[in-house]
Amino acid sequence: MDRDELECFLILAEELHFGRTAERMRLSRARVSQLVQRLERRVGALLFVRTSRRVGLTALGRQLRADLEPHHRAIDAALAKAADTARGVSGVLHVGFSGPPAGELVMRAADALRATHPELDVEVCEVPLSDPYGPLRKGEFDIQLTELPVREEDLGEGPALLTEERVLAVASGHPLAARRRISLEDLAEVPLLSVAGELPAYRQEYQVPAHTPAGRPVARGPAVTNMQEALMLVAAGKGAFLTAAHTATYYARPGVSYLTFDDAAPVGYGLVWRVGDSTGAVRAFARAALKAARGPAEKAMGKETDQAADQAAAKVGGGGVRMAGAA
Repeated sequence: MDRDELECFLILAEELHFGRTAERMRLSRARVSQLVQRLERRVGALLFVRTSRRVGLTALGRQLRADLEPHHRAIDAALAKAADTARGVSGVLHVGFSGPPAGELVMRAADALRATHPELDVEVCEVPLSDPYGPLRKGEFDIQLTELPVREEDLGEGPALLTEERVLAVASGHPLAARRRISLEDLAEVPLLSVAGELPAYRQEYQVPAHTPAGRPVARGPAVTNMQEALMLVAAGKGAFLTAAHTATYYARPGVSYLTFDDAAPVGYGLVWRVGDSTGAVRAFARAALKAARGPAEKAMGKETDQAADQAAAKVGGGGVRMAGAA
């Protein structure tokens, strides 16, 4: 049964008049008759008794009406709720983050959003190191602030809202630890821990490059699933781990030294979302995150920067649109 047949049957069952049914549906009387006849052929029996003076429901028609009406109301309610959610900023928004600095920015954005939209609850949770996109794809997160790049056809990627230096965590007793500053070429001197789980090939290469820029091979060490496990293995001399500079502050532990690169690109964190799956709450959070990431100079620009944030946030959820420009 298609929606026109359903609507026609229920309205005619209420009105018991072809003319009034046609008016409510904005169709011709002939089209209403066609829809009813098509439904009766589908069912295999008459649903209405028609005479020159009146229209009435058959016993089967009364039964079908009783069975359909609750489901029809539920469908209408579900569609209305979805439309309200898409237009409005209410309910619960689930936001993921990768690493403490991203988490702090997410919390600042969430606090700002709660102040302007008290009817919206924002729940935050860390993105798993070993499955960076799985929870987002499964709907456990509505949007997340995570490491870039993201090269997934079904996920949109925003600009870097945060950047920090990339460092190498090594055992304090390793010869590299005495140097403090190193080059990407030095990766050939120590096995690199990899990340277990559902990482695409480009993310694995980013985490554990197969070769140095000059083509020297880089050995691969054990695979880990979280930061604490990685640092435990680093301290035990099982390998080194490529990470962001915040790790030295938030995960300081004996036996691990953090070495700064002279030639490594910084680590960037940007908003990531499901392409085509946008709500008012998601866009509002993106706008809040973009504003929360602004520096003092940008905040002093006031309205002009707010408009830029609004324009960028409006792209979130769009069909494959990549937000351009730095925050």
